[in-house]
Amino acid sequence: KARDISVFQALSTEGDHIAGIPVRENSASINEFELVIVLGGDGTILRGAEISRLRKIPLLGVNLGHVGFMAEVEKLSLETVAASVISKSYSTDSRMVLAYSVERGGKLVSSGWSLNEVTIERTESTMVELLVQVDRRPLSRWGCDGLIAATPTGSTAYAFSAGGPVLWPNLDAVVLLPISAHALFARPMVISHQSEIVVEIESSAAMLSADALREFALVKGDRVTITGDESDILLAHVQPTLFTDRLVAKFKLPVEGWRGE
Repeated sequence: KARDISVFQALSTEGDHIAGIPVRENSASINEFELVIVLGGDGTILRGAEISRLRKIPLLGVNLGHVGFMAEVEKLSLETVAASVISKSYSTDSRMVLAYSVERGGKLVSSGWSLNEVTIERTESTMVELLVQVDRRPLSRWGCDGLIAATPTGSTAYAFSAGGPVLWPNLDAVVLLPISAHALFARPMVISHQSEIVVEIESSAAMLSADALREFALVKGDRVTITGDESDILLAHVQPTLFTDRLVAKFKLPVEGWRGE
Protein backbone atom coordinates (compact mmCIF):
# COMPACT_ATOMS: atom_id res chain seq x y z
CA LYS A 1 0.00 0.00 0.00
CA ALA A 2 0.96 3.64 -0.18
CA ARG A 3 3.20 3.55 2.88
CA ASP A 4 6.45 4.28 1.05
CA ILE A 5 8.08 1.19 2.57
CA SER A 6 10.67 -0.92 0.80
CA VAL A 7 11.42 -4.45 1.96
CA PHE A 8 14.64 -6.39 1.36
CA GLN A 9 15.28 -10.04 2.09
CA ALA A 10 18.71 -11.09 3.32
CA LEU A 11 20.08 -14.16 1.56
CA SER A 12 23.33 -14.31 3.50
CA THR A 13 25.44 -12.29 5.88
CA GLU A 14 29.19 -12.35 6.18
CA GLY A 15 30.97 -9.83 8.37
CA ASP A 16 29.50 -6.44 7.48
CA HIS A 17 28.27 -7.52 4.04
CA ILE A 18 24.77 -8.50 3.04
CA ALA A 19 23.34 -10.15 -0.04
CA GLY A 20 19.64 -9.54 -0.64
CA ILE A 21 16.79 -9.27 -3.08
CA PRO A 22 14.52 -6.23 -3.17
CA VAL A 23 10.92 -7.32 -2.69
CA ARG A 24 9.78 -4.00 -4.11
CA GLU A 25 11.39 -2.02 -6.88
CA ASN A 26 13.43 0.50 -4.98
CA SER A 27 17.17 0.95 -4.73
CA ALA A 28 18.39 1.85 -1.26
CA SER A 29 21.59 1.68 0.70
CA ILE A 30 21.54 -0.60 3.72
CA ASN A 31 22.56 2.45 5.77
CA GLU A 32 19.11 3.89 5.03
CA PHE A 33 17.24 0.93 6.55
CA GLU A 34 15.04 1.78 9.50
CA LEU A 35 14.70 -1.70 10.97
CA VAL A 36 16.09 -5.22 10.61
CA ILE A 37 13.37 -7.82 11.24
CA VAL A 38 14.45 -11.36 12.10
CA LEU A 39 11.99 -14.24 11.86
CA GLY A 40 13.16 -16.99 14.18
CA GLY A 41 14.80 -17.29 17.59
CA ASP A 42 17.81 -15.91 19.39
CA GLY A 43 20.28 -17.80 17.18
CA THR A 44 18.82 -16.11 14.10
CA ILE A 45 18.99 -12.75 15.86
CA LEU A 46 22.72 -13.25 16.41
CA ARG A 47 23.12 -13.60 12.65
CA GLY A 48 20.94 -10.55 12.08
CA ALA A 49 23.22 -8.56 14.38
CA GLU A 50 25.88 -8.88 11.67
CA ILE A 51 23.79 -6.46 9.61
CA SER A 52 22.64 -4.02 12.26
CA ARG A 53 25.57 -3.56 14.66
CA LEU A 54 27.79 -0.91 13.08
CA ARG A 55 24.89 0.85 11.41
CA LYS A 56 22.91 1.34 14.64
CA ILE A 57 19.79 -0.16 13.04
CA PRO A 58 17.31 -1.59 15.58
CA LEU A 59 16.94 -5.36 15.40
CA LEU A 60 13.45 -6.78 15.90
CA GLY A 61 13.15 -10.51 16.60
CA VAL A 62 9.81 -12.11 15.76
CA ASN A 63 9.56 -15.38 17.68
CA LEU A 64 8.64 -18.36 15.51
CA GLY A 65 9.71 -21.14 17.86
CA HIS A 66 10.49 -21.44 21.54
CA VAL A 67 10.45 -18.31 23.68
CA GLY A 68 13.77 -16.50 23.36
CA PHE A 69 15.24 -13.77 25.51
CA MET A 70 15.90 -11.43 22.59
CA ALA A 71 12.88 -12.20 20.40
CA GLU A 72 9.36 -11.10 21.29
CA VAL A 73 7.85 -13.13 24.11
CA GLU A 74 4.54 -13.53 22.28
CA LYS A 75 4.23 -14.88 18.75
CA LEU A 76 3.15 -11.85 16.76
CA SER A 77 1.45 -11.74 13.39
CA LEU A 78 3.29 -9.99 10.58
CA GLU A 79 0.36 -7.57 10.41
CA THR A 80 1.04 -6.52 14.01
CA VAL A 81 4.74 -6.07 13.27
CA ALA A 82 4.00 -4.05 10.12
CA ALA A 83 1.57 -1.80 12.00
CA SER A 84 4.22 -1.13 14.66
CA VAL A 85 6.80 -0.24 12.00
CA ILE A 86 4.40 2.07 10.18
CA SER A 87 3.37 3.87 13.38
CA LYS A 88 6.95 3.79 14.75
CA SER A 89 5.51 2.60 18.05
CA TYR A 90 8.21 0.00 18.77
CA SER A 91 10.70 0.60 21.57
CA THR A 92 14.43 -0.14 21.68
CA ASP A 93 17.00 -1.09 24.29
CA SER A 94 20.77 -1.09 24.01
CA ARG A 95 22.86 -4.23 24.55
CA MET A 96 26.59 -4.23 25.24
CA VAL A 97 29.00 -6.08 22.97
CA LEU A 98 32.34 -7.78 23.64
CA ALA A 99 35.44 -7.24 21.51
CA TYR A 100 38.26 -9.77 21.26
CA SER A 101 41.70 -9.89 19.68
CA VAL A 102 44.34 -12.60 19.32
CA GLU A 103 48.08 -11.93 19.35
CA ARG A 104 50.58 -14.50 18.12
CA GLY A 105 54.24 -13.75 18.41
CA GLY A 106 53.42 -10.11 19.17
CA LYS A 107 51.32 -9.70 16.01
CA LEU A 108 47.55 -9.31 15.72
CA VAL A 109 46.21 -12.38 13.88
CA SER A 110 42.46 -12.18 14.59
CA SER A 111 39.85 -9.84 16.03
CA GLY A 112 36.09 -9.66 16.25
CA TRP A 113 33.06 -9.13 18.47
CA SER A 114 30.19 -10.97 20.13
CA LEU A 115 26.75 -10.15 21.45
CA ASN A 116 26.41 -13.27 23.61
CA GLU A 117 29.81 -14.68 24.52
CA VAL A 118 33.40 -15.36 23.62
CA THR A 119 34.55 -18.88 24.50
CA ILE A 120 37.94 -20.58 24.52
CA GLU A 121 37.56 -24.36 24.57
CA ARG A 122 39.59 -27.50 24.23
CA THR A 123 39.93 -29.20 20.83
CA GLU A 124 41.46 -32.42 22.11
CA SER A 125 40.50 -35.09 24.63
CA THR A 126 42.71 -33.53 27.30
CA MET A 127 41.97 -30.32 29.16
CA VAL A 128 43.07 -26.95 27.89
CA GLU A 129 45.57 -25.07 30.06
CA LEU A 130 44.80 -21.36 30.43
CA LEU A 131 46.44 -18.52 32.36
CA VAL A 132 43.86 -15.79 32.99
CA GLN A 133 44.63 -12.18 33.85
CA VAL A 134 42.22 -9.37 34.73
CA ASP A 135 43.34 -5.74 34.53
CA ARG A 136 46.98 -6.74 33.92
CA ARG A 137 47.15 -8.88 37.06
CA PRO A 138 47.17 -12.71 37.11
CA LEU A 139 43.89 -14.21 38.35
CA SER A 140 44.31 -17.97 38.03
CA ARG A 141 45.73 -20.81 35.97
CA TRP A 142 43.05 -23.32 35.02
CA GLY A 143 43.17 -26.78 33.53
CA CYS A 144 39.62 -26.94 32.22
CA ASP A 145 37.27 -27.73 29.36
CA GLY A 146 37.17 -24.05 28.51
CA LEU A 147 36.38 -20.50 29.53
CA ILE A 148 33.32 -18.34 28.85
CA ALA A 149 33.23 -14.54 28.83
CA ALA A 150 29.58 -13.53 28.45
CA THR A 151 27.64 -10.29 28.20
CA PRO A 152 24.43 -9.78 30.19
CA THR A 153 22.57 -10.76 27.02
CA GLY A 154 24.63 -13.95 26.82
CA SER A 155 24.29 -14.72 30.53
CA THR A 156 21.06 -16.62 29.80
CA ALA A 157 22.65 -18.67 27.01
CA TYR A 158 25.79 -20.86 27.17
CA ALA A 159 27.01 -19.27 30.41
CA PHE A 160 23.73 -20.08 32.16
CA SER A 161 23.89 -23.71 31.02
CA ALA A 162 27.42 -23.93 32.46
CA GLY A 163 26.27 -22.68 35.87
CA GLY A 164 26.70 -18.92 35.54
CA PRO A 165 24.44 -16.22 37.02
CA VAL A 166 21.66 -14.38 35.19
CA LEU A 167 22.44 -10.70 34.61
CA TRP A 168 19.77 -8.14 33.79
CA PRO A 169 20.47 -6.84 30.26
CA ASN A 170 20.74 -3.18 31.25
CA LEU A 171 23.91 -3.92 33.24
CA ASP A 172 27.37 -3.21 31.83
CA ALA A 173 29.24 -6.25 33.10
CA VAL A 174 30.92 -9.47 31.99
CA VAL A 175 30.43 -12.98 33.34
CA LEU A 176 33.75 -14.85 33.50
CA LEU A 177 33.18 -18.58 33.89
CA PRO A 178 35.63 -21.51 33.72
CA ILE A 179 34.09 -24.76 32.45
CA SER A 180 34.76 -27.90 34.53
CA ALA A 181 38.03 -26.55 35.91
CA HIS A 182 40.31 -28.72 38.01
CA ALA A 183 40.90 -26.06 40.66
CA LEU A 184 39.79 -25.18 44.18
CA PHE A 185 38.66 -21.75 42.96
CA ALA A 186 36.66 -22.01 39.75
CA ARG A 187 33.53 -20.01 40.47
CA PRO A 188 31.72 -17.75 38.00
CA MET A 189 32.67 -14.11 38.44
CA VAL A 190 31.03 -10.85 37.40
CA ILE A 191 33.48 -8.11 36.46
CA SER A 192 33.30 -4.62 35.00
CA HIS A 193 32.82 -4.18 31.26
CA GLN A 194 35.79 -1.81 31.45
CA SER A 195 38.11 -4.55 32.70
CA GLU A 196 40.60 -6.19 30.35
CA ILE A 197 40.58 -9.99 30.34
CA VAL A 198 43.70 -11.62 28.95
CA VAL A 199 43.90 -15.37 28.38
CA GLU A 200 47.23 -17.01 27.53
CA ILE A 201 47.05 -20.42 25.87
CA GLU A 202 49.45 -22.87 27.53
CA SER A 203 48.18 -26.01 25.76
CA SER A 204 49.12 -27.08 22.25
CA ALA A 205 45.75 -26.04 20.81
CA ALA A 206 42.36 -24.51 21.62
CA MET A 207 39.42 -22.97 19.77
CA LEU A 208 38.06 -19.45 20.13
CA SER A 209 34.38 -18.98 19.29
CA ALA A 210 32.28 -15.81 19.26
CA ASP A 211 28.53 -16.40 19.39
CA ALA A 212 29.22 -19.80 17.74
CA LEU A 213 29.45 -17.85 14.46
CA ARG A 214 33.07 -16.71 14.31
CA GLU A 215 35.81 -19.22 15.13
CA PHE A 216 39.60 -19.07 15.25
CA ALA A 217 42.03 -21.89 15.97
CA LEU A 218 44.45 -21.07 18.79
CA VAL A 219 47.92 -22.49 19.44
CA LYS A 220 50.26 -22.50 22.41
CA GLY A 221 51.52 -19.03 23.24
CA ASP A 222 48.54 -17.17 21.77
CA ARG A 223 47.29 -14.25 23.82
CA VAL A 224 43.54 -13.50 23.72
CA THR A 225 42.28 -10.12 24.96
CA ILE A 226 38.58 -9.61 25.72
CA THR A 227 37.04 -6.24 26.61
CA GLY A 228 33.75 -4.40 26.39
CA ASP A 229 33.35 -2.95 22.91
CA GLU A 230 32.59 0.69 22.15
CA SER A 231 29.70 -0.31 19.90
CA ASP A 232 26.37 -1.70 21.05
CA ILE A 233 23.35 -3.35 19.49
CA LEU A 234 19.81 -1.98 19.57
CA LEU A 235 17.06 -4.54 20.10
CA ALA A 236 13.55 -3.47 19.14
CA HIS A 237 10.33 -4.64 20.78
CA VAL A 238 6.77 -4.29 19.51
CA GLN A 239 5.40 -5.17 22.94
CA PRO A 240 7.88 -4.03 25.61
CA THR A 241 8.18 -6.46 28.52
CA LEU A 242 10.25 -6.38 31.67
CA PHE A 243 13.17 -8.83 31.79
CA THR A 244 11.57 -10.34 34.89
CA ASP A 245 8.55 -11.33 32.79
CA ARG A 246 10.85 -12.84 30.17
CA LEU A 247 12.51 -15.01 32.82
CA VAL A 248 9.13 -16.17 34.09
CA ALA A 249 7.95 -16.99 30.54
CA LYS A 250 11.17 -18.74 29.52
CA PHE A 251 11.61 -20.93 32.59
CA LYS A 252 7.92 -21.19 33.53
CA LEU A 253 8.73 -19.94 37.02
CA PRO A 254 6.05 -20.59 39.68
CA VAL A 255 4.46 -17.21 40.35
CA GLU A 256 0.80 -18.24 40.67
CA GLY A 257 -0.48 -17.58 44.15
CA TRP A 258 2.32 -15.14 44.90
CA ARG A 259 1.05 -12.57 47.43
CA GLY A 260 1.82 -9.59 45.23
CA GLU A 261 0.12 -11.06 42.16
